Amino acid sequence: MVPSDRPKFFDSALFAPAMKALTRGHVALFRVTGGRAGSRFRFGSAFPAGVPVCLLTTRGRKSGKPRTMALLYLPDGDRVVLVASRGGTGRHPQWYLNVGVNPKVAVQTGHRPRPMIARTAEGDERADLWRRLVGFYPEYGDYQRWTDRTIPVVVCEPA
Repeated sequence: MVPSDRPKFFDSALFAPAMKALTRGHVALFRVTGGRAGSRFRFGSAFPAGVPVCLLTTRGRKSGKPRTMALLYLPDGDRVVLVASRGGTGRHPQWYLNVGVNPKVAVQTGHRPRPMIARTAEGDERADLWRRLVGFYPEYGDYQRWTDRTIPVVVCEPA
């Protein structure tokens, strides 16, 4: 059952195409400016400095082609922590399915992408990271409440 406070447009047939178009624009802006623009997601007065954004490049599990997404991330030393939330919808994002087939990824937080290995956090590690992620970006708590699936936490470590 979908909670009443979940935005209705998330279930619209237009949601996925709109997100894809917005992501393409965000990725292009980030790349053109070397991360000077597009590296922070700003929203509301609670987070005026914004939340950091990275570019994650995976290999398409069917096509084998590189696929790049702009995603919020939690810096954790030399690791990058991602959330496969898809806005709290009922399905995993495509990038997460790609990582499940090929964990070799590239993560760009500044001028250059870095080769990394992605894995899904489990158990106590996931619980600790989830607590930190919700403290960092409280909407993740809403996203989890809006879906029946456990939202994966992905840890990218230097290759």
